[in-house]
Amino acid sequence: MYIARAKWESKNGKVYESVWLRQSYREGGQVKTRNVANLKHCRPEEVDAIELALKYKGDLAVLGSRREVKLKEGLSVGAVWTVYEVARGLGIEKVLGTSRSGKLALWQVLARVLDQGSRLSAVRLAQLHAACDVVGMRRGFDENALYANLGWLSERQSSIERGLFSQRRGKEKPELFLYDVTSSYLEGEKNVFGAYGYPRDGKRGKKQIVIGLLCDEGGEPVSTEVFKGNTQDPATFGSQVHKAAELFGCERVTFVGDRGMIKSAQVEELAAAGFHYITAITKPQIETLLKGGILQMELFDQTVCEVEHEGVRYILRRNPLRADELAATRADKRATLERLVAERNRYLAEHRRAKVATAEKALREKLATLRIGSWLSLKAQGRTLRLELDDNALEQASLLDGCYVIKTDLPKAAAGTQTIHDRYKDLTGVEQAFRTCKTAHLEVRPIFVRNEPSTRGHVLVVMLAYLIRQRLSRAWASFDFTVEEGLDRLKTLCAMEVKFETGIRCLKLPEPRDESLRMLKALGIRLPHVLPKSHARVSTHKKLQQRRKTR
Repeated sequence: MYIARAKWESKNGKVYESVWLRQSYREGGQVKTRNVANLKHCRPEEVDAIELALKYKGDLAVLGSRREVKLKEGLSVGAVWTVYEVARGLGIEKVLGTSRSGKLALWQVLARVLDQGSRLSAVRLAQLHAACDVVGMRRGFDENALYANLGWLSERQSSIERGLFSQRRGKEKPELFLYDVTSSYLEGEKNVFGAYGYPRDGKRGKKQIVIGLLCDEGGEPVSTEVFKGNTQDPATFGSQVHKAAELFGCERVTFVGDRGMIKSAQVEELAAAGFHYITAITKPQIETLLKGGILQMELFDQTVCEVEHEGVRYILRRNPLRADELAATRADKRATLERLVAERNRYLAEHRRAKVATAEKALREKLATLRIGSWLSLKAQGRTLRLELDDNALEQASLLDGCYVIKTDLPKAAAGTQTIHDRYKDLTGVEQAFRTCKTAHLEVRPIFVRNEPSTRGHVLVVMLAYLIRQRLSRAWASFDFTVEEGLDRLKTLCAMEVKFETGIRCLKLPEPRDESLRMLKALGIRLPHVLPKSHARVSTHKKLQQRRKTR
């Protein structure tokens, strides 16, 4: 790699100059060159610094012995450069733009992949990683700038999602969308979306928000939306139909949603838009169809089976593994209650003044909690409590174990029975995305922001970070480490800051170790030899010393 300069004079006498960072390579026995970067807009001293660093790249000791050059420990580059290059490849940098706000938004996404936390932690992270140098920020920032940037992201969410969708799909529109919702609890009481609802996080006593995630047929997120914490699943569905038709310009679409998501009102919305649906029906609905003679128990088998009734197709199957799991769960619950009954009987025998009614009440509450009262009952005989099993009720309760029914209005010419079944099972990809975003790598929760733009912006940042994380996971699938561990290993790759007496600085990157090279090769990424040193200053308003307790 070298600096190539050229000057030429135009017909009107004006002199032009080009400065390129070039690389030589061999191809088919011929020596060829490629342009790596246009340095025309760099200051002359910056170009000289890069040229000097390249001259002594093979022997840093010689470079360090020169009086006008000083070497200083630089910031971590390996992980942030890797994540940045993946974001570029996915088109995230392009849709966010090159403005200051776009670069701040890009850093928020990269920081979410590198290390989860608040806007304050993202600032501190930029003090450890070469964020400004890699992203190309000329001005510094603090946590207030990042909080304000969430509003900028929220305002442009539709254009960002449409831009990413167009880049990935082009003119080829998907004919299948996967949609599901989840909830995430809040810290504090002031969030505009905060409300008490069904706690999917299991975090009772805290307000929450509801998050909808729309994915294409490959499980790639294309859009996310935030709703109030007490919003029912079906109420979130209409806006997704509007997005598919208006935002993404799709004409022939089938929506796949979990049971309870697509009901009669949602079916009508889809029909009005010319769309179709694939969903599952609940256990009471299956029982109703069985009583009406539309379905028969003999049809439930490991092999998928189809029944059509009044233009609706029902795909049936029994999963034996799921049936065994449910049977084992019932057995465990029964064993737990039997153990508690034995403990209460022992206590009543040893304490003659203990009340049988008190022990019976506690056990009945446990029976209700375990939800096995339909086939297991509690009886008292004197000072002894015992359980009675109703075999017929147990057989009835376990009749539909492992059975499920998928419902669709797609014509048979459009999709066969197995295809419908497999497309519904693709919803597990959305569930995996939620798990990754909520509890695994990206940690969307707990949410500390309060106003509507900040909340929407925060959730959008997590969705964009998931796209990067998904790409890393696929590329590193054959490696014996997780994505988090892989990024931690790349974080050890730090730059060497080259400083000249003139004040000019640049970052010289060392040759990565073999494992890092294999990780980068799997992603199709090459590290640059040098990076221009940014003079942007990143700082926080909240200082740790001020928050420490003094004695």
